[in-house]
Amino acid sequence: MAKKPALHYMIMMVCLSFLLGLITTNLIPSYADTQRPDSVLRTPEQVSPNNWITEEQIHVFSDRIVLDIKDASWAKFTDTNSMDPLFDINSNTIELKPEKPQDLKVGDIISYYSESMNALIIHRIIEAGQDSEGDYFITRGDNNAYNDPEKVRFEQVKGVVVGIIY
Repeated sequence: MAKKPALHYMIMMVCLSFLLGLITTNLIPSYADTQRPDSVLRTPEQVSPNNWITEEQIHVFSDRIVLDIKDASWAKFTDTNSMDPLFDINSNTIELKPEKPQDLKVGDIISYYSESMNALIIHRIIEAGQDSEGDYFITRGDNNAYNDPEKVRFEQVKGVVVGIIY
């Protein structure tokens, strides 16, 4: 009886070797040559936020985590769903005040005071540029179909999100 499993194993190995031979001789297309949704194995690069906190500023202990960040502030959110699924009403973020417009990059998430909406908005920068009035940023909520209605000026920026705590 011990020979049956060994025989099955041997037959399986011969079949596998045969299939591998067919693939390498291009009689059967390899997995790399087959069509598949691009998101299955490779997704397109997207712009991500800058790294505002270095590894040296993060201290992990058995009983706590310490972030060595000067002049940080904490933010919470109203239930607008504009940044779902990244964060929502029960999330918390840590923000820093950028020193100059050049500190902010496409991909960063900023909080800014919107004069047109008379509210503090937290959305992602999707474009940065300059016009006759100076530096500006175009923003949009990750879950929104349209850009925010105004160019955001650096003077409106209250902070840049450097951490999200769930």
